[in-house]
Amino acid sequence: MPPHIDSGDNAWMLVSSALVLMMTGPGLALFYGGLVRKKNVLATMMQSFALMAVVTVLWAVFLFSLCFASGNGVIGGFGNLFLNGVNGAPDPDYAATIPLQTYMIYQLMFAIITPALISGAFAERMKFSAMLVFTILWSVIVYAPMAHMVWGKGGLLNASLGGKIPTLDFAGGTVVHITSGVSALVCALYMGKRVGFPRTPMQPHSVVLSFIGACLLWVGWFGFNAGSALAANSLATSAFVATHFAAAAAALGWAGMEWIRNGHPSVLGGISGAVAGLVAITPASGFVGPMAALVIGLAAGVVCYLMVAVVKSRFGYDDSLDAFGVHGAGGTLGALLTGVFAKSWVNAVFKDAKGNALPSGLLEGNAGQLMNQAIGAAIAWGLAIVGTLLILKIVDATIGVRVTEEEELQGLDLSQHGEEAYN
Repeated sequence: MPPHIDSGDNAWMLVSSALVLMMTGPGLALFYGGLVRKKNVLATMMQSFALMAVVTVLWAVFLFSLCFASGNGVIGGFGNLFLNGVNGAPDPDYAATIPLQTYMIYQLMFAIITPALISGAFAERMKFSAMLVFTILWSVIVYAPMAHMVWGKGGLLNASLGGKIPTLDFAGGTVVHITSGVSALVCALYMGKRVGFPRTPMQPHSVVLSFIGACLLWVGWFGFNAGSALAANSLATSAFVATHFAAAAAALGWAGMEWIRNGHPSVLGGISGAVAGLVAITPASGFVGPMAALVIGLAAGVVCYLMVAVVKSRFGYDDSLDAFGVHGAGGTLGALLTGVFAKSWVNAVFKDAKGNALPSGLLEGNAGQLMNQAIGAAIAWGLAIVGTLLILKIVDATIGVRVTEEEELQGLDLSQHGEEAYN
């Protein structure tokens, strides 16, 4: 069928775009805002909000082009600078039934939330000015190459457009979660611990805010994953179901681990588990069935809990809001398990010369796909580590990345924005 605009598909994709934007503000802003101390809640929420504006402008001027215009295997070209050629006609390589402009705005929402996730690691101690410069450079140096490699035309890892190392990543396990989670760990290690950590108690000032934020993230994630079908079709339904099932299983897995180790399940543990499950199912959501989604979610709840409750304590790093423990670990786990559980009956990505579906994952007999997933994850890890460290050194050498001890003790709400959340 030739490219054409389907009003139902376009409507679903516009709704999905709004849902993914909702994940950043108010979802992530509330989730992270509730987890910090009350003297830092506005500054933390402002980081997510500011990225909604900053990344949008970058996207319009050049970032979309670097991600999705034709280029080489690593980075896109300049064909869509200033959104040149991005109009009401479809691009059949990306989505044949919606305007390219709809695809553009949908992908923008991913580019907004990804660096916002990193802010959970340096919460309560990074300058606002440094955060802005860091984000601009990170979006160019880390996000754009990874997005192009996985989803862009000619990308090295693109499974549907002939990449040399076809990696299955339906909605951003490598592009979004591994890059942001690993970058978060680099930030936490580079910047050092918050003043008083771990001796001074640094409990969340409002689990209520975080609870609301987590629920908004759960709902918004349907746009994130089911929207990645790029049409209102059965694949969108399958991704929707997998997303929900994984989140539920992960919430139970994390809460169950707490119950066993601590004698009670916490509200914070339950919502953290749900987010971990959503992270892990992201790359797999369009490739696995409901039962596999339950397994992936349960595994994510247990593994991410151990990363936060055991590994972080053992190594002593200050990942303030557990961005690495949830997104870095959960994204890596999900990317690998996608290579295990992907099924051709869900999404026939690989086909022979006659158009017949080929095995997708390890359980179907495609053991090589697990290796491809590992390579894709390793590339995301390497790019995030090297790129983030380089950016931090540049920012630190020019304007400095961390507030002074006096400003940190005062709180970033007052020292960075001159305001207080609560009078």
